Amino acid sequence: MSTPRFLTLPPGVAPQKIETPQGSFAALEALPVSGVVERWPALLVPGLTGSKEDFIAILQTLAQSGRRVLAVDLRGQYETPGPDDPSAYTCAALGADIDLLAQATGGGEPIHLVGHSFGGLVTREAVVDGRTKFASFTLMGSGPAAIVGRRAHHSRTLMKEVPEQGLEEVWHSRFEPEALNAGVPDDILAFLRKRLLANSPTALACMAEQVVTMHDRTEELRQVEVPTLVLYGEHDDGWPPETQSEMAAALGAESVVVPGAAHSPAVEAPETTAAALVRFWNAAESRLLDSRSGGM
Repeated sequence: MSTPRFLTLPPGVAPQKIETPQGSFAALEALPVSGVVERWPALLVPGLTGSKEDFIAILQTLAQSGRRVLAVDLRGQYETPGPDDPSAYTCAALGADIDLLAQATGGGEPIHLVGHSFGGLVTREAVVDGRTKFASFTLMGSGPAAIVGRRAHHSRTLMKEVPEQGLEEVWHSRFEPEALNAGVPDDILAFLRKRLLANSPTALACMAEQVVTMHDRTEELRQVEVPTLVLYGEHDDGWPPETQSEMAAALGAESVVVPGAAHSPAVEAPETTAAALVRFWNAAESRLLDSRSGGM
């Protein structure tokens, strides 16, 4: 469970609804506080038990680079409604949602795509399916296949306990003790409870199954030839750092290790994470624009 650094929205950040043919998606939109939007937009996608709020600490910095930046809730996640149909929550189905969101928010421009943890598996589907040409792709704390270790155990527990016990009991038996042991402040604790209980139980259980069964699509992603960044904390306890490093090498992708961070660099080291994203996005845009002009 990632814990947002703060819940008060910084200047330039506001709640939005993104309308798509698949329905309405809750989002946080960040725009430059000073200056104008002059660079390509970005779309940020959270992990399994997370939400758009996991990106609050980096949104203002990212937008100040001259971009419109949107963080979204996936279908069935927190403030985005979802059906009771389990087929709506496969990585492929959620990836198709990302295509629609990119088309709705890009305004015809290329868009930078970022997926955190399970969100990395979902966004990878959108990149591989080829329906949208992305300006760049960032896997943040996300690996090549199913998650491992204690987070895999946690996801398997969710698969079993959410349908059997319900979200309220799962909060009291698992999420609340973990948050209390971590010393989470009362206001953040209240938000985490509200967020978990707002999830679709079907969505949460099905996404948990996806994150522990996903197959490796590294070779397919490599063939897309989208500028790719693999960014992860040096103490990541989801996919091991060495696994993410090996994936980056197999992709021919840039790799950034965030010092001091674990599984949620945007929460644990926001300035370092935001700076790495802005630098990568700027370089990707320069290369793409240069290639369009024939290198002149």
